[in-house]
Amino acid sequence: MIRLFRATNFRCLEHAELTLADNFNLIYGANASGKTSLLEALAYLGRGKSFRGASTANLIRHGSDEFLLFGQAESLGRARSLGVRNSRSGLEVRVDGDSEGGAAALAEALPLQVIDPEVHNLVAGGPELRRRFLDWVAFHVEHEHLMAWRRFRRALKQRNAALKAKSAAATIRSWNAEFEALGAALDESRRRVLDVTLGSLKDFGLDLLGTELGFEYRQGWSRERSLHEALEEGMDRDLSLGATQHGPHRADLKISYDEKQARRLVSRGQQKLLASAMILAATETVQTALERPLLLLLDDPAAELDSDALARLMAAVAGLGCQVVATSLDSDLLGVPDGAAVFHVERGALTVIRAPQDNA
Repeated sequence: MIRLFRATNFRCLEHAELTLADNFNLIYGANASGKTSLLEALAYLGRGKSFRGASTANLIRHGSDEFLLFGQAESLGRARSLGVRNSRSGLEVRVDGDSEGGAAALAEALPLQVIDPEVHNLVAGGPELRRRFLDWVAFHVEHEHLMAWRRFRRALKQRNAALKAKSAAATIRSWNAEFEALGAALDESRRRVLDVTLGSLKDFGLDLLGTELGFEYRQGWSRERSLHEALEEGMDRDLSLGATQHGPHRADLKISYDEKQARRLVSRGQQKLLASAMILAATETVQTALERPLLLLLDDPAAELDSDALARLMAAVAGLGCQVVATSLDSDLLGVPDGAAVFHVERGALTVIRAPQDNA
């Protein structure tokens, strides 16, 4: 969790400083006041990138050359300092004064998840988002996952380069052994974390949607063939398209539900609840593995939800026991628990309405 956060020249925020409560923090204000920018800055400190997909140029406040983010976090009783500086010349990351770890060091020091108005894309969007969902859990739960993922991405890039160059089949096959071994490691890691997360996925699906959901991992090639066989049989097509068509980079997470529920999930609100159930399940799984509370950012959770659905979502969030920072148009809409901190933001300027009680 994070205790102190500062943002300088980030979007509309010239300078903002937050002392955060351990349990719940509310930031409220009108549209375009800077609420989401604060959440985006917090997420950037833990990820080294924008959850809104914004470029560096769009994140730097007009008239400035760079933005700065700083946070004091705590992990298992250990104080951590995190800093990010970004400008048109590049990203600089420091964790406890060390600049070597990059974005992965930020993610390890400040693990976080985000539920924002676009979270429904986890359900309605393409498979890449669902692969990232599994890989986020695996990053924190499976110690070797990040290394396997990085090495696999390099092997994929090299094989694709050979395909695009229309290299001889023997040259392309020279990359297959490494690609297959790393692909198998990545595939097995994802399967294990899905098994670990499955109970929470079903529980949160039941809490938020009132039905039991099913989740099936699709590996990215035919289950009737090994990855080696799929690559051999697909060689001509790979050469024609200039890209590898089989492997864990094509994997997906299939979500199933009963016919009645499927009709209801046409609405954005129902898709949001399903995606939120997945985010909460991932958060619970990682919290259990790391034995410490995570940071959960809720950007306008009331959007697309009726009052009953919002109440179910906020009750599920409260039951997680993580540190929450939420935004809202209204100070009373979400309900503020005891000990919470409340902030009002207007035109990028932050006012403390209720300071956090002494953190334990």
